[in-house]
Amino acid sequence: MHDTWSGKVLGLLVGDTALVTGQYKEEDMGHEYDGITEYDNDLPPWWKYGFYFTIVFAIGYMAYYHVADAGQLQLAEYETEMRQASLMVSADADDPNKLTTYTALTAPADLSAGKALFVTNCAPCHGANAEGKVGPNLTDEYWLHGGEINKVYKTIKFGIPSKGMVAWKGKLAGKQMLQVASYIESLQGSKPANAKEPQGEKEAPAKTIAAR
Repeated sequence: MHDTWSGKVLGLLVGDTALVTGQYKEEDMGHEYDGITEYDNDLPPWWKYGFYFTIVFAIGYMAYYHVADAGQLQLAEYETEMRQASLMVSADADDPNKLTTYTALTAPADLSAGKALFVTNCAPCHGANAEGKVGPNLTDEYWLHGGEINKVYKTIKFGIPSKGMVAWKGKLAGKQMLQVASYIESLQGSKPANAKEPQGEKEAPAKTIAAR
């Protein structure tokens, strides 16, 4: 009775696990090595069922995602989630996706304050004269993250963690960050000694401003 499929199913209900574990034939193949004897036993049915399932799943996956284009692949799903997340971000001063509308400060007192802040906080990476060290040269026309004053302000405020640029939000006040950005803008074209090679995209001098 248990040799048929239905019989094995009924047997499983009463405790016979042959349908899942298979039957051991104990048929010696005559192969022995290092005390290990080979028997002619099939793979366990549960293993074969699992393998068959992966084949069916792969065919269904291919048909659903690549043939019918009914579902989103990983990249498309990620982009959709990012668009949805952007709708939930508040459009206030702490929103990194929203640029400010500041203009550069030009008063001597602001530029002097900006210089003092730069020397204390920025010079270790950008050099005393913004010539560039670990960080990029801030006196040329090339910018990695935009040289317009508000883009520079954004970079100073939120940083670029992936490149080692720390965020100064919470460490410097808003006006102090603008003073630093304005000071760097005043250094455009100053051509300091030992200036680092240009990095990033070239921008018109009118747009070049500060820290990247």
